[in-house]
Amino acid sequence: MALEIRQQLKLSQQLVMTPQLQQAIKLLQLSRMELMDVVRSELEENPVLEEGSETPDDKAKTEAELAAEASDKQAAEVAAEGAKEVEGEGDGMADIDWKTYLESYSLGGSTADSYEDDEDRPSYENLLTKKTTLSDHLMWQLNLSRLEDQDRAIAGEIIGNIDDDGYLQVTVEELAVQASCDPESIENILAVVQDFDPVGVASRNLQECLLKQVAQLGLSDDVVGLILRDHLEDIENRRYQAIARTLQVPLDDVFAAAKFISGLDPRPGSQYGQDDIHYISPDIFIYKISDEYIVVLNDEGLPNLRINSFYRNALSGATTLDAKAGEYIQEKLRGALWLIKSIHQRQRTIYKVTKSIVKFQREFFDRGVDYLKPLVLRDVAEDIEMHESTVSRVTTNKYVQTTQGLFELKYFFNSGINTTEGESVASESVKSKIKEIVAAENTRKPYSDQKIVELLRDLGIDIARRTVTKYREMLGVGSSTQRKRLF
Repeated sequence: MALEIRQQLKLSQQLVMTPQLQQAIKLLQLSRMELMDVVRSELEENPVLEEGSETPDDKAKTEAELAAEASDKQAAEVAAEGAKEVEGEGDGMADIDWKTYLESYSLGGSTADSYEDDEDRPSYENLLTKKTTLSDHLMWQLNLSRLEDQDRAIAGEIIGNIDDDGYLQVTVEELAVQASCDPESIENILAVVQDFDPVGVASRNLQECLLKQVAQLGLSDDVVGLILRDHLEDIENRRYQAIARTLQVPLDDVFAAAKFISGLDPRPGSQYGQDDIHYISPDIFIYKISDEYIVVLNDEGLPNLRINSFYRNALSGATTLDAKAGEYIQEKLRGALWLIKSIHQRQRTIYKVTKSIVKFQREFFDRGVDYLKPLVLRDVAEDIEMHESTVSRVTTNKYVQTTQGLFELKYFFNSGINTTEGESVASESVKSKIKEIVAAENTRKPYSDQKIVELLRDLGIDIARRTVTKYREMLGVGSSTQRKRLF
């Protein structure tokens, strides 16, 4: 059979991800802080966009009034809009009456933030952004030492190879090759650096680190020093009786030494760590007013976008524009309008999803985590008539401040665990029960996973031992051997 090339027509349907739809989906899954960064970037790049300002009447209202008013406004918007999902079929720009749309924006320009007097300015202490690192602290001590130039350079190389926990990450032989000197000289300089503060810094392993701290206290020849030199593995596995027999000392002395060793610092450099605390800013607030839960979106810090009055007048015909200028303004205007529309759509969708979660998890908001119900994305998606993927994007990296505390929206979606009465309980509630059982146990005789299974069964929760082990590890709780305390 001969092969030949033919042309034929084929009719098919496919989803096209337009740039506008991609932007709407991207905005939907951003957190509030990330959204603020995107908006700020658009304000810098798009001259048609400008930032509005808050009215004095809004500042004078109480928090409860703002919560109720914002909730009513958001509910009205949702009801009017129907909270339809973003559609990617066309951008709808041809159907917009530009003049009427632009007239809805006020003529006032944006107002820049300013400080009326020095009392409004932040203090200089709040402007400090750099902490003292472990390397800075060690170099400061090195500059005060009496090392000569060559030795000082080698000590600097040693400090440069110390990690954030305070441990040396290269061998003496590698340093000797790099500095073109003998290993014995490197050992001498390393001993000088190991005498720096914090005690135990520049150690090559945990044993050396702890021995340096013990030597600083003059306990190298004591039971503590003997255990660290010869029985570190035994002390890690709590073989106290074997240590007592080998050292021929009373068991109580071994217990006392083990308790002292547990108070030593295995990470001497951690106090100079650069890990900053990241505070979570909630995207949604849920207030309880009377017997109703009010959902309020957090718009604090989010600019109120509108069209710049200059370009509004230019498009309305007040100013004569050439073809290129008019085309440029039209392009930027489309981007600005779509951004505003996407942000409004995002806010309405978050509001609808949160209202649905409140409806499903009403008992949790009233009584706490023990009453959290099993919930999946499909339940909320069917309730608000949206796709599961949309609900998944909305609940990603979004946090809600409730009367029970601060939670991620994903927290309210849990698989169900069967009870002995034939009902279901949320997995987060089971984790909470496990945490309570472990907190109440005798640390000298901690519960095994099988014992926790039996205790949960007494509470009406039917769960397998391997599931208890999985939940315990997710909570960061050690095994019964790791939780055992003899002193």
